[in-house]
Amino acid sequence: MKPWLILYLFAVNITAFALFGADKRKARRNAWRISEKALFLSAVLGGSLGAMVGMRVFHHKTKHWYFVFGIPAILVLQIIGCVLITNYL
Repeated sequence: MKPWLILYLFAVNITAFALFGADKRKARRNAWRISEKALFLSAVLGGSLGAMVGMRVFHHKTKHWYFVFGIPAILVLQIIGCVLITNYL
């Protein structure tokens, strides 16, 4: 795997993890929240593993079915896509 791709995936996963933590902190303080679109976008852009870990660590968005099933589904699709791209390109 290319070094720039590893760096990108590391950065986007850390960002997704941090977004879930920041949104949980804001929720507890009744402050302005990070939109659900932004949380999902961080997962779609390659941070699905970081988002999933953030959900578990911060116990955030775990009662919303579309996060509970959506984030892992995005991760599975990304893994399948990586395998297909790696094997066929």
